[in-house]
Amino acid sequence: MAAVRVAGAKGARAVLYHAGGPAARALETILTAEGVELRPLADVGDLPERVSEPSVVLLEGVLARDFAPPLGVVAVAATEAEAAEAPGTALFTLPTDGQAALRVLRNAFTVAGSRLAAERAQAELERTRGELSQLQEIGMALMTERDPDRLLRKILSQAMRLTHSDAGSLYLTEPDEEGGTRLRFKLAENASLPDLPFNEFTLPVDPTSLAGYAATTGEPLVLEDAYQPPEDAPYAFNRSFDERFGYRTKSMLVVPMVDHKDDVVGVLQLINRKTDPAARITSEQAASNHVSRYDAHELQLVRSLAGQAAVSIENSRLYEQIQTLFESFVKAAVTAIDQRDPTTAGHSVRVANLTADLAEAVQRGGSGRHRDVRFSREQMRELRYAAMLHDFGKVGVREHVLTKSKKLPPQLFERVAVRFDLIRRTTEADFWRRQAELLRSGAAPDAVHALEEAFEAELQEIDRFREAVEKANEPTVLPEDAASILGDIAKRRFERPDGVQAPFLSPEELHFLRIPRGTLDEDERKEIESHVEQTYRFLREIPWTDDLRNLADIAYGHHEKLDGRGYPRGVTGDDIPVQTRMMTIADIFDALTASDRPYKRALPAERALDILTMEAKDGMLDDELVQIMVEGEIYRRVLEADWRAL
Repeated sequence: MAAVRVAGAKGARAVLYHAGGPAARALETILTAEGVELRPLADVGDLPERVSEPSVVLLEGVLARDFAPPLGVVAVAATEAEAAEAPGTALFTLPTDGQAALRVLRNAFTVAGSRLAAERAQAELERTRGELSQLQEIGMALMTERDPDRLLRKILSQAMRLTHSDAGSLYLTEPDEEGGTRLRFKLAENASLPDLPFNEFTLPVDPTSLAGYAATTGEPLVLEDAYQPPEDAPYAFNRSFDERFGYRTKSMLVVPMVDHKDDVVGVLQLINRKTDPAARITSEQAASNHVSRYDAHELQLVRSLAGQAAVSIENSRLYEQIQTLFESFVKAAVTAIDQRDPTTAGHSVRVANLTADLAEAVQRGGSGRHRDVRFSREQMRELRYAAMLHDFGKVGVREHVLTKSKKLPPQLFERVAVRFDLIRRTTEADFWRRQAELLRSGAAPDAVHALEEAFEAELQEIDRFREAVEKANEPTVLPEDAASILGDIAKRRFERPDGVQAPFLSPEELHFLRIPRGTLDEDERKEIESHVEQTYRFLREIPWTDDLRNLADIAYGHHEKLDGRGYPRGVTGDDIPVQTRMMTIADIFDALTASDRPYKRALPAERALDILTMEAKDGMLDDELVQIMVEGEIYRRVLEADWRAL
């Protein structure tokens, strides 16, 4: 008779579990000849939960009571009596005739084999569904990831998880110095050796290395043992890592990541597919016991993942290029605006870097109300852009106001200087005329001398008036006596060559000279302050992406103070975002410590910090942020570096 064969399980063994009763003993010889293995079973609880062969349980004796067969196991009652003891359990009952009993058992094994095949098919289907679901989830995660480092880590970790790999590495292609392409070793993971040091290095794109071969040919490599590559292979495995760290690389799967343009953007390298997730592959014995080869199924999975990864890497590179292009454009634009006034060149770039450095410091060691402050990568980029663009509205401020270094506008100062020259020359001409008249009339020497003394006194007064005007024109605090003498000067008159009486100072000139502090009058100050509103209006017109949607609001408040004394809205406290508070501190610090300007001298960093601390104590600035900046010396980098390199 032919040996038992089960549909769907070619060459599989068949097993009969029994309690050693008479029915089993009667059938033992014939079943053994049929290729059936008989396994004694003392109790139903000893039956495996899952079986790998078509299996039948002969319900006889103790096995006929309280028996629930596992999935894929068929129960056959030895007699009608045993069938009655296991109602609904026994699928078949053995007839008394031996040949008939054999036919029944064959049918039972066929049913068991069909059930087992169905179970395996269902398990495979579930696995395939799970893997497809995982691939879909991975694809979605990769497509939405914008951080290049996190993207690469996701690609490698997901590939290792899908294939049960112990280790893996990832290479990216990049241009080399000669206009060609090379591979850069970007990432590695090893479950057996999790604390390994990592160093980037590059490889040529040629077939001498495993990764180079995959990148050159665009085809995957599947190695059962990396130490034993095919004899005609152009590549060789480098064992130096294994020898140095006590590892054993055995099975490998090396897959190129090819984008939609058929360009290789990188190589995914998986190592040691493990049968036991907890195993550590640190010896030859461990590799033999726990490492299996990568089969066609794993290859298909990883190729699918590699394709998604390639597109994601390409998208990430494009996104990064767009970000770099945009930041370069922003930096160029704000630099051009800053350089309208050469003395403030680099201000916006320095403020952006100082603000970002302060934000990083707050995340590292914030305390009090800022102890839970955290910024995502996107929020840090938003803050940096807001700081770079905070003064963009100055493009709408007239240049002579923006760069005004004295109280009098240049054209008015020139007019005053010319007028005082005219006054002096008119006075001199009048003196020479009057002296000539006295001499012609034969006046006494005393009269001529008195005229000369009066002339000298008048010249001295003109020079004193001129000096007072020049002093008042400086961007310093105007003393009360200086304000008083300006009024006296404005009241004086002189006769122009055309006979018209004119004042030493016009009302407009007197208005500017009486500016109590700085160089700007009220209208000019409002024009300068309007840059905040103009910045906000400009930034609101830009259709920012969602991750930059708060940029305009952050920049809007950089001249606000916590006590409401800022501008343009006079908002207070919690109405000013923490990002804006940081920018305000950075803006003030740079304005105080920047290079000398015509209207002020640059202050030492220590003095600038004193001013910030004082304003924080007065409730104008955030005292905790100022403390973090002072104690952490966050300002050092922008002071020591050239702003062009920031």
